[in-house]
Amino acid sequence: MPIATVNPANGELIRSFDALGEEETERRITAAAETFRQYRTTTFEQRAAWLNRAADLLDEDRDTIARTMTLEMGKPVTAARAEAAKCAKAMRWYADRAEGLLADEHPDPADVTDSGASRALVRYRPLGVVLAVMPWNFPLWQVVRFAAPALMAGNVGLLKHASNVPQTALYLEDLFHRAGFPAGCFRTLLIGSGAVEAVLRDPRVVAATLTGSEPAGRSVAATAGDEVKKTVLELGGSDPYLVLPSADVEKAAATAVTARVQNNGQSCIAAKRFIVHADVYDAFAERFTAGMRALTVGDPLEEATDVGPLSTEQGRTDLEELVDDAVGRGAEALCGGRRPDKLGGGLENGWFYEPTVLAGITTAMRIHREETFGPVATLYRVADLDEAIHLANDTPFGLSSNVWTRDQGEQERCARDLEAGGVFFNGMTASHPALPFGGIKRSGYGRELAGHGIREFCNATTLWYGPEAS
Repeated sequence: MPIATVNPANGELIRSFDALGEEETERRITAAAETFRQYRTTTFEQRAAWLNRAADLLDEDRDTIARTMTLEMGKPVTAARAEAAKCAKAMRWYADRAEGLLADEHPDPADVTDSGASRALVRYRPLGVVLAVMPWNFPLWQVVRFAAPALMAGNVGLLKHASNVPQTALYLEDLFHRAGFPAGCFRTLLIGSGAVEAVLRDPRVVAATLTGSEPAGRSVAATAGDEVKKTVLELGGSDPYLVLPSADVEKAAATAVTARVQNNGQSCIAAKRFIVHADVYDAFAERFTAGMRALTVGDPLEEATDVGPLSTEQGRTDLEELVDDAVGRGAEALCGGRRPDKLGGGLENGWFYEPTVLAGITTAMRIHREETFGPVATLYRVADLDEAIHLANDTPFGLSSNVWTRDQGEQERCARDLEAGGVFFNGMTASHPALPFGGIKRSGYGRELAGHGIREFCNATTLWYGPEAS
């Protein structure tokens, strides 16, 4: 796959890069490993100063990097600016809290005595060089939510970014360098996917984190397992969005539109399957479909655009195939269901797809089981909460979920029974530095963000002192 910036709004090549050769890749791994030896001894105060400086620089660069992200993968520029702001916020969050999150843990004194120790504690120590294999859909945020906690913990990072966002990848390396981090702390590897295995097998690389597709996750996990190296995986999602009779239907429908088409519908945590109780189905379907139909599809650099192009032509083809299969098997397109016919202004050359709502979904359709990565929603009518929960869990994925109900009993039931890494009530799934993020089933394992995320790549070390050591 070429390493290049291709504008998905018109298919034009903007800039291409040569992949790193083995010699340069080796040089960068060596630099990371050598840097770690000293960087691990820096203080939280030093790391926080560098990370806060990176946040300040990112704020200054917000408009420029937002435009770069939009040109590389097609997200509306307003969303790209918000993504940059979110990254700066996460950097400051970890700069302020990392020392407390990684503070020594002291067992109950009675347990210490029972163990035969004069004292004992648990200390979190960094692992070393961590390889991050990251996707294109949130090209800044996906990386920062790994890099901010990893760097604050004393680890160093190697970034293998998606091949269609090379300029964002290079920007991140430059950002951390300008902020003052030692040169080997964070390096970008412009390499193809075929070169990842060799990097992961290098004994100086001690762990890996991957956000991306299930096949990519399987590949990295298999290699890491063979090498007995720690991994964190955040893979696909087909998040359910339950609307029950006590819900505020108007608000639920309006939020559903945003939840489905955020990032042009290309988000693992976007709501994708809308499961609605029969008592409110018609009212919700009418409002939701109207909201999807009213969205503005167009040039993502225009401020008024709600939905831009899909990131790749293949991505649009894959989405079309899922929709065509569903319609061919009896689904009804309440809106959309095709490429926009006449956008004008050269946009007909881009990889656009209309916001779409499909009703009448059955288990015979591919779209019932597979993830839809684009602005396409599936709508289900259910008779009761039992059916809603069964349908919500009838997926190989388990990333997050959304439930609209004012009934506390229903909330408790969903909190207990929904098979997902998160359950969001009366709102849409979103990530925040203070909340652990990740999934179960084929959505992956491990957690990012919060204290859970910063500890994933730490050695929880037991320190035990016998009587003679006191």
